[in-house]
Amino acid sequence: MSAKRPRQPAKKPIKKPNRVAWYRPELLDALVLAAWSLAFFRYWLTGKLFLLLHPDYMWLANGAGIVLLGLAIFKLTQGRRKAPIGGHTTLLPPQVSSLILLTIAVVALIYTPQAFASDAAIQRGISDSLTLTRSQPQRFVRQTSSADRTIIDWMRTLNVYPEPDAYTGQAVKVSGFVIHPEEWPEDYLMLSRFVLTCCAADAYPVGLPVQLAVSRQAYNPDSWLEVEGQMVTTTINGQRQLTIEPTRLEPIPEPRNPYEY
Repeated sequence: MSAKRPRQPAKKPIKKPNRVAWYRPELLDALVLAAWSLAFFRYWLTGKLFLLLHPDYMWLANGAGIVLLGLAIFKLTQGRRKAPIGGHTTLLPPQVSSLILLTIAVVALIYTPQAFASDAAIQRGISDSLTLTRSQPQRFVRQTSSADRTIIDWMRTLNVYPEPDAYTGQAVKVSGFVIHPEEWPEDYLMLSRFVLTCCAADAYPVGLPVQLAVSRQAYNPDSWLEVEGQMVTTTINGQRQLTIEPTRLEPIPEPRNPYEY
């Protein structure tokens, strides 16, 4: 009879060391919310929100920044919770969605919005009236002197009574950026402004012709001018138009708020 082998002790299961949780969903969510909040606050405090929104709607963006900051603080103070069983299905993993939102927020923090210029005005088509505006005046009331009218005020006036000769000789003092329409003669330029009805996505340009004594090449496109003079009627490309005959053209810096409303 063979000798019995000594009984070997049963192998104990090897315990894997606990992994340190490097990913905490609430921390990533708090970072995303804080980044978006900072982006809103940056545009608010630097005045760049004027380039994106109508002033009547800026309180929404400012309020969103405050709410997002509050949610970020709430996420930081929130304890880690177990995910409920049988949760909803998402197209992307939560981490990926959060990282995408974080990337967009970082771009918003880095990017500085710029006001629309002549290229965008030519692409969108320059209007010599306000037929595209949301509100149309039903009657014309002279509330301000002609020298106090902005470009959009002149457009509204022409909308009501479009005969250029009715305004010949009236004083004018307006400011805007320079456009060189290709089909116009070299001694004419367009002084333009973008009109904002809601946000930058629906902005469209309007403008007035300016008759020059020199070539328009003396005034670079996208440069800002303050023009003072009187109104005259001229014919440009076979069309009678109300035109500014300037007595003073002065270069000015781009305004903090370059849009009309």
